[in-house]
Amino acid sequence: MKCDLSNEVTVRRRLPSVLYSEQFYANLAMLAVIIFWGISYVSIKITVVEIPPITMALIRFALASIILGIILRRVEPQARLDKSDLPKMFLGGVFGITIYFLFENYGVKLSSATNASLIVSVVPIITIMLDILFFHSKLSIMKIAGVFIAIGGSYLAVTANGKVDLNSGHFLGNILMLCAMLSWAFFTLVNKSLQKKYSGLFLTTYQTFFGTLCFIPLSLFEYKEWRPFSLTVLGNLLFLAVFCSVAGYVLYTYALKRLDVALTTIYLNLIPVVGVLSGYLILRESVLPIQLVGGGITLLAIVIINFELVAYQLRKQKQL
Repeated sequence: MKCDLSNEVTVRRRLPSVLYSEQFYANLAMLAVIIFWGISYVSIKITVVEIPPITMALIRFALASIILGIILRRVEPQARLDKSDLPKMFLGGVFGITIYFLFENYGVKLSSATNASLIVSVVPIITIMLDILFFHSKLSIMKIAGVFIAIGGSYLAVTANGKVDLNSGHFLGNILMLCAMLSWAFFTLVNKSLQKKYSGLFLTTYQTFFGTLCFIPLSLFEYKEWRPFSLTVLGNLLFLAVFCSVAGYVLYTYALKRLDVALTTIYLNLIPVVGVLSGYLILRESVLPIQLVGGGITLLAIVIINFELVAYQLRKQKQL
């Protein structure tokens, strides 16, 4: 009896450290994700000059599907998709791959980079509201504060002077970017119902495959624009496929399992910040101090949400 009690106490003492460790690695995973996806804007800009948007997405995710399929077969050879989950898995691929990148690639091409990056900041609002609507999640004061602080930080980081060009010439591109963000929010929520049953690698592989299949008929509309492309574009395609589509999605689903949906979407607000910095370092675009301040404000929002998560975990441990 004493031995059982001793073991129980030991488990309880170790559990918080395990939780903190998991949360730490999940936060590192999200940091890697925003770096890959932030730099992806530069690669997309370079690539769509020579390859039309849908065709580029098809090549990118076809390469990613092959790589992910090989990895999944090595790591999880016994993993199988239940037939009952097929509709949701397909839907995740459509929202997270096909629709999102269809809208984003054309949106970035038609709109300004500033507008496209700023519109990414609406993701937390859309996702959290859909999370409340479909999953009845609680909306705390700290969560609300974190979301709006993150949006404010991204606004400063992307606009610098507080002005956004929303003229009629970019209107269609802005609308397409909003549609992309809405599609991503639905993708996040669809995955929430699958993530307890399947690994991040499994989800990423199947959803990338389904999303790629949907690109095939759509790419045929661009066949008149198909031409040979340079080695520079090939290098950017490989970066988009390997780091953004493979590593990025695996790490994102890993983090999504361990972090609150509000925190993961707030992390996404740092993507435009990374985009600004990568544009400065790679494309030699200018960056102002106020933009760096905006990035710091967004980090503050992430700290706020993390504080709430830690406090919640401590309360759960006291109840054990």
